[in-house]
Amino acid sequence: MIIRAATINDLDGVWEIFEKVIKSGDTYAFDPNTPQEDLSKLWFAPTMNVYVAEEDHKILGTYFIKPNQVGLGAHIANCGYMVHPETRGRGLGKQLCEHSLLIAKEMGYKGIQFNFVVSTNTTAVKLWEKLGFSIIGTIPNGFNHQQLGYVDAYIMFRAID
Repeated sequence: MIIRAATINDLDGVWEIFEKVIKSGDTYAFDPNTPQEDLSKLWFAPTMNVYVAEEDHKILGTYFIKPNQVGLGAHIANCGYMVHPETRGRGLGKQLCEHSLLIAKEMGYKGIQFNFVVSTNTTAVKLWEKLGFSIIGTIPNGFNHQQLGYVDAYIMFRAID
């Protein structure tokens, strides 16, 4: 498996993951009915650098990295990660995050902030904590979970060494 910069040719492969992940309505704030034509502005916006994990010409996961804020806050990155449901449990999320930490350092970022980690997504929360991220804030009832109703969302941060 390789992790590489995404190209416009990867849109369909990323969409396959994006659509499956958001349909469940349990981990991302994106509308579960987001149309494919919105992917380019939601995951491939001009301010984002997008990467894909590829194996045997199939995209297994993806992430973006971008400035969390403009101007005087642009030294902190923001990232989003998605893994194809069929590839969960293989450590791909960890590999994508570790790759993003290297890219963030290369790009000169001083830290990475996750603005919105759904509290009930315990697999992600545990992974981010294992990789050195800390919960620095809680948004009470910040996420409308499609099965559980309103649940908290976390803000998580890690400094870049």
